[in-house]
Order: sequence, then structure tokens, then C-alpha cells
Amino acid sequence: MGAHHADHHHSPDARGRALRLGIGGPVGSGKTALVAALCRALGPTLSLGVVTNDIYTTEDADFLRKAGVLEEERIIAVETGCCPHTAIRDDIAANLDAVDVLEHRHGPLDLVIVESGGDNLTATFSRGLADRQIFVLDVSGGDKVPRKGGPGVTTADLLVINKTDLAPMVGADLGVMARDAKAVRGERPVLFTAVRQDPTAVDVTAWVRAQLQAWPRIS
Repeated sequence: MGAHHADHHHSPDARGRALRLGIGGPVGSGKTALVAALCRALGPTLSLGVVTNDIYTTEDADFLRKAGVLEEERIIAVETGCCPHTAIRDDIAANLDAVDVLEHRHGPLDLVIVESGGDNLTATFSRGLADRQIFVLDVSGGDKVPRKGGPGVTTADLLVINKTDLAPMVGADLGVMARDAKAVRGERPVLFTAVRQDPTAVDVTAWVRAQLQAWPRIS
């Protein structure tokens, strides 16, 4: 699903299964913190599972387990051993296997969150893996990043611009970022947040709840 990559995976049948939410974005943008926030907000009322992707470690999964945002067995780590986009877009087998394990152990699930390893602006999820996609940027890269575009920025179902509290320190103009994000995304939504100051990511959680309410799950 990148600029030069056709998605050859079929979208899975939605009947009787969880919504699969992919969360991607560059290293350090706050993907794992956002996953933790969604687990805190949604975990008390929904049945969740999480799959994390790192190249050679299980660090993101370890962070979530240590934070206690879900029962440990509901979090599975995938060590991709390759560029992160490969495992979420091109060869998605390891991630699908992890999702299957979660659904077998804990099903029926309401939501499975798949977090990509840190990647660049071209990173997108195969629709054979993720039904909805969030792409996370942060302000520390400067206010020029949204206008650079790339499939991750332009095509994700939701763009999240994180760490807004750092904008004054790095000289990032949030108004410019909002304007440029709209220019490259059209009507697709953009949300600004500072997850460290908003540990349940209220606005992003509301967006995810809306996706769940619209999800055509048939038991």
C-alpha cells in the first residue's frame, strides 16, 4: 500500500471478529504511548488484544506489560527481523499469526491493536491485516513534516500529531501543521494531542469508539 507497493492481500471477512486497528509512524512519535492510552481508556469495558512489532527486540511489548495497561497474556510481540513496513504491509503472516493466537486465547475480542515498528512516512498497513489505520507524527520533527506527505500521512484513516506540548520548545507552528495536514489529507481527520499529558488520549479514544460502533461485526 505504499507509493509503489500494491496490496495483494484480501481484506478479511469482518463477520464475528474484532476490529483490527493498525498504528504506525516514525520512531519516537509516541505510538506505544498511544497504544497504552487506548488500552487504559478502552480496556475496562472492551476485550482487547495488542500486537507490537520491533525489529530485534520485544521492547514495546515489555513497556506495555510493565505499564500494566492490559493483562500480560493479551500482549504479543513480533520480532520482524526486517524493515518494519515489510511485516505490516508485504509479508503480514507473523502478525496474522499473532492476531490468531490472541483471538484463540481470549476471543471473542472487540479490538486488536497492531503497532508497527518505527518507520518512515511511506509506512502503511495491508488491508489484509488492519481494518483502520492511525499514523502518528510528533512536533519534534518540525512543522514541515505533514506537508512532506507520504502514504502514511496522506492515506491513514486518522492522522495524529503528538507531543503538542513540545511545540514552543522546538519552534513548531501547530497552525501550519494543521493547514498543511488538511492540504495533503483533504477531509480525512487530523487530531492533535499530547499523550503524556492526556493518558487516555480522549479525542483519539472517541474516534476509535466511533469506528467500533460502525464496525459490521456479526456474532
